[in-house]
Amino acid sequence: MSDATGQDGRERVVTAERTVAAGTARIFELIADPAQQPAWDGNDNLGHAEPGQRVRSVGDVFSMVLSQGAVRENHLVEFAEGRLIAWRPSEPGKQPPGHLWRWELEPIDPGHTLVRHTYDWTELTDRNRIPRASATGAEQLLASIDRLAAAVEDDVTRGRT
Repeated sequence: MSDATGQDGRERVVTAERTVAAGTARIFELIADPAQQPAWDGNDNLGHAEPGQRVRSVGDVFSMVLSQGAVRENHLVEFAEGRLIAWRPSEPGKQPPGHLWRWELEPIDPGHTLVRHTYDWTELTDRNRIPRASATGAEQLLASIDRLAAAVEDDVTRGRT
């Protein structure tokens, strides 16, 4: 786990990682399909997403309803199938205010993947979002990885890949 600290002393880049006992393809499918994300969100911030929004390239946008009912459009800014996905959330029809969620998958062997999750708010311009951003730490990121791991590792034990 690592962080980057701004001039105000707040961590602005937070990362957590762990090895997951599943292949990269299965893990990536759960991340790239927004309808699957609320089931393993460690922030308990995601309500639901409509099915059929599986993302495939930079520039794709998916919508998510947050647990308190607000809608977010998530703009893909980094993408490599099976390895990397990152998006910047925004209110519908508005420019993203500058925070980023990133997932990186590194295969260790066919049945194990290093999963790295990063929250970066170094470019966040919306002051109203800073308290929530500063409250998002490695614990929440690791909780997402742990829940994601539980989902894919359960699939592996049931014979699904």
